[in-house]
Amino acid sequence: MTAKDIGARGTTVAVLIRADGEVGREHLAYLQEKVAAAVDRPGLPPVNGEVRVRRASAHHIELPWSGRTDIRVGNDLVVVHAREASARELADRLHDRLRSAVERVAHRINTDRRAAAPPPWRGGRPQK
Repeated sequence: MTAKDIGARGTTVAVLIRADGEVGREHLAYLQEKVAAAVDRPGLPPVNGEVRVRRASAHHIELPWSGRTDIRVGNDLVVVHAREASARELADRLHDRLRSAVERVAHRINTDRRAAAPPPWRGGRPQK
């Protein structure tokens, strides 16, 4: 564990959740909980954006629930899509995809793993 992994969290999370169609409050609350869990990570820059959830009104559609996230993590935009048969499955799928996308962004942002100077074959000076 490094020093940056402990202590108070310094990120600001402002994610708006929008619903279209017949979406209940309990579905929105569960989705909000899952999205918050996906972006709740120490060391991330400020997070903001929105999640759109839609339930199709036609009953013959096989996957009536669809969701899309447009979340900005620092300067990076994370867009995730999913279609599922139920609201809980949709929330779980969006959580998994959003968490992995945020992990990739956090890995790209992390400069601690980079060497102080480029290796000699990339124009750096050899160490003596």
